[in-house]
Amino acid sequence: MAKQFLFDLNGIDLNAVHTPIEGIRAVIPQRYEFEMLTAIVSLRENPVQIVAYKDITVDDFWTRGHIPGRPLMPGVMMIEAGAQLCAWYTMMTRPDLGFIGFARCDDVSFRGTVVPPGRLYILCQLLEMSKRRAVGKTQGIFNDRVVFEATITGMAV
Repeated sequence: MAKQFLFDLNGIDLNAVHTPIEGIRAVIPQRYEFEMLTAIVSLRENPVQIVAYKDITVDDFWTRGHIPGRPLMPGVMMIEAGAQLCAWYTMMTRPDLGFIGFARCDDVSFRGTVVPPGRLYILCQLLEMSKRRAVGKTQGIFNDRVVFEATITGMAV
């Protein structure tokens, strides 16, 4: 049985752009090979539910060596995409916290592969935000299937 999405995507145009790459760069500092978000698609409040995507290309830095002849996006890069989405929201809404660094990852499960070319959608539902940390439940969707899920904690550093 296919894993259910973190939240209902009905009514969300997955090709829309709420925040383009320039808006993401204005908030989070990752650059070059470590830019794991191409665009924010949707942002809903109460509860906070965010959808973003990362365009996966045959030229991504990991394709040559992971795995030669059959490139697979490393799981750690998928988790980084989820962490960057959580950090983007936290830093955008709470600039007083400064930089939000990756602190913890729980309940991680990999359920499929991401192969170029394609678009990895990242879903985040914020579970908690305090004056020192934020916790979000994340999922990655590739070719309409859940490929990873994790609960990610970020801390002000």
